[in-house]
Amino acid sequence: MVGADRDNTSGTERHRPGGEPTLAAVGITKDFGVLRANDNIDFAIRPGEIHALLGENGAGKSTLVKILYGALQPTAGEIRWQGRPVVIANPAAARRLGIGMVFQHFSLFDSLTVAENISLALTGKSRLDGLRSRIETVSREYGLPLRPDSVVADLSVGERQRVEIVRCLLQEPRLIIMDEPTSVLTPQEADDLFGTLKRLAGEGCSVLYISHRLEEVRAICHHATILRHGKVVGECDPQKQTAKRLASMMVGAEVHAVRPPEPAPEGAAIRLAVNRLSVPKPHAFAVDLKEITLDVRAGEIIGVAGIAGNGQDELFDALSGERLAPGDGDIRIDGKACGRKGITARRRLGAAFVPEERLGHGAVPRMRLSSNVVLTRYATGDGVASGGIIDHGAASRIAIRVSETFDVRKGSPDPEASALSGGNLQKFVVGREIDRKPTVLVVSQPTWGVDAGAATTIRQALVDLARSGSAIVMISQDLDEILEISDRISVMALGRLSTPRPRAELPRETIGLMMTGTGMSDAEDGHAN
Repeated sequence: MVGADRDNTSGTERHRPGGEPTLAAVGITKDFGVLRANDNIDFAIRPGEIHALLGENGAGKSTLVKILYGALQPTAGEIRWQGRPVVIANPAAARRLGIGMVFQHFSLFDSLTVAENISLALTGKSRLDGLRSRIETVSREYGLPLRPDSVVADLSVGERQRVEIVRCLLQEPRLIIMDEPTSVLTPQEADDLFGTLKRLAGEGCSVLYISHRLEEVRAICHHATILRHGKVVGECDPQKQTAKRLASMMVGAEVHAVRPPEPAPEGAAIRLAVNRLSVPKPHAFAVDLKEITLDVRAGEIIGVAGIAGNGQDELFDALSGERLAPGDGDIRIDGKACGRKGITARRRLGAAFVPEERLGHGAVPRMRLSSNVVLTRYATGDGVASGGIIDHGAASRIAIRVSETFDVRKGSPDPEASALSGGNLQKFVVGREIDRKPTVLVVSQPTWGVDAGAATTIRQALVDLARSGSAIVMISQDLDEILEISDRISVMALGRLSTPRPRAELPRETIGLMMTGTGMSDAEDGHAN
């Protein structure tokens, strides 16, 4: 397919570039024991092309990318670089060829400067003075302003991503692999990134773009390859497809939209109340919580937007009881003071919590799903434990019910948590807490890294739970998610929480400015009702 459509973001026609591929995967197959993660994959990306790699969780994207970057070796097939077969033995060999990668989770040392972090990734010895000059030049030319002597711990998340990209550009790559690059960016920062990617493509660099945000794919990508169950199931010009159609191609079935939430009832009881909560940061790289005030009513979803590192983790820890508040009355659940009570006591009051990190925090990797059920429900009167004796049958029945309700796909009836793909584990961890029908649910990044189908399942479950009378606080970096299901929206910036406002009153651009701290007025900071 070589077509021409109107580029919605720039007003110019966009064709898929031609010419010999920069990189081609030919018959790539990867087996892990009896599991075939990649099955005879053919794939090519051309010079100057922004190429999307799409697929639901477990489709084989991560395995394929690791093979292209040298972190894994294929069981069969070959990789061709600029027309000739190559063996990419490791990531260092990939970088020598001209392949760079910007990871979803940053690999930076907080205590080092920008220049020091970048120098660690460059081959050979490079004087810092000369490197500083190169960083300034490259970052300026590509619209990614950086100060080489800034300490990474002092940078925003958007600035940290610039460090990752500039570090990659200084290696002079011909192919850049980007994994969920906008997941932690404001809308304005995402627009800046898109401009950089278009410039790179215009200079002949190839960009392999992995994202679950399908509107972004439609906006900037020339071509898309879709994986399902380890196989290539289609290719297309994403501009010629709707986001819904792309999602359907990924999952192999129609993906239904979340049913629009009905307005939360006026005058409903306050189920979660936070009153002028201030908590000092637990370590040097954390954030102080400052005068947080928030009321969440029965039947309501409050969406908390913000750039990572602005106090969201600290807020979750304070609401869940992982860190205690200064005063017992600082936090109330259904009117009962619990600021000085821990997680188990808050669960007994009817609250449930889903942390951002699913493996290790939300679930114990080497424990079976039924045992992970016990960990959060042994003290909540759900019948899984009594008098110190665990009812494994009851725990197993709950795990099965959650798996069926949330379409958790697994290879055995009760596997270890680590055996599930990231998206399936996320569905289980969220579903385990929703299954309790809690009166208060605090959930952080509910659809982080999951595909369109799983995201719809989780979001619909949150809407349904709220409409049954629960109060939900949803902390998310996904603005589409925030805008889709929240009744009211707050923004977290520099440890402060803005006054929640109805979704219809906060356009995306306004939220983006508030996320940087520049759009929050003094009247809004920390005085939410």
